Amino acid sequence: MRVGAFVLAAQFPGQGQGEALHRAVRTTELAEESGLDSVWLAEHHFVPYGVCPSAVTLAGVLLGRTRHIRVGTAVSVLPNVHPVALGEQAALLHLVSGGRFTLGVGRGGPWVDLEVFGTGLRAYEEDFPESLALLLRWLREPRVGASGERFSFREVAVVPRPDELIEPSTGPETLMACTSPRSVELAAAHGLPMLLGMHCGDEEKAEMVALWRTHARAAGRPADEIAGAAHVSAGVAQIADSRAEASETLVKAMPGWLRQGLGAHVTVDDRIRAMRDPVEYTELLCDLHPVGPPELAADRLAATAERTGITRFALLMEGSGDLATTEENVRRLGADVLPQLA
Repeated sequence: MRVGAFVLAAQFPGQGQGEALHRAVRTTELAEESGLDSVWLAEHHFVPYGVCPSAVTLAGVLLGRTRHIRVGTAVSVLPNVHPVALGEQAALLHLVSGGRFTLGVGRGGPWVDLEVFGTGLRAYEEDFPESLALLLRWLREPRVGASGERFSFREVAVVPRPDELIEPSTGPETLMACTSPRSVELAAAHGLPMLLGMHCGDEEKAEMVALWRTHARAAGRPADEIAGAAHVSAGVAQIADSRAEASETLVKAMPGWLRQGLGAHVTVDDRIRAMRDPVEYTELLCDLHPVGPPELAADRLAATAERTGITRFALLMEGSGDLATTEENVRRLGADVLPQLA
């Protein structure tokens, strides 16, 4: 089982943006010291839900400050960028880190980002499959040209080539965030493992894994690739001496952050987007994920792995909004929970 930290650089009420970014860096440093497998960096624009606007940029910083831990994006929002530009950045990070970088991509939402970056609503609603296919070609082929509806250019050389590590490599590990049957089918067609959100319970995640396998077989993906797909389950972790203490920590802090952060999203076409009740959502997360004493946390992770077949986790550790509490949370996950999973 491979357990990592999900880092949003969340700006809680009353905090500065620099404070949120500092906590993100410290979480990563402590995750490596505590024996976690990976850190996963979220990307958001123009909202305090997360103040990291470039997951690949922060990944480059954190790869330079660490030596062993994997660093991935969860996710880089593909409709906001040119897929070749993102492919070049991913290849660069893959090579200079010795293969420790994972590129997670997703469709994002119909946010005002699409207006600011000039890509438009179509990039979100229609063009994601073309963008994804071009990105994957860039990561897997020596020369690439395009003649699609959105991207058209003459063939050019891929520089740097992401498969030119000292040891043979196929380029950076790539995953895709999936929230719907359509996205599951697209990920399966390309053989991409899924990143599944923290709002989903085990039953829903198990259904998505089963659907992915069905579509992967229909697309003719190799049997060993299907069997070995390393999907990632996102969740929340808060370790304390009791379940009540851990839940209280999150219920006191997370609703204010969720209300402020999610409420700041603006849609590009002014469509109405309903927001979850922040308190109810926090309580749901406490019920679904490893929130409580170490034994409970280990049992919940093991149960999710057994029910879903997923053995990789990206756990939000900063739900308290407090740096010292986050540091202690990461240390306890490493010292008190991981040994039980081993």
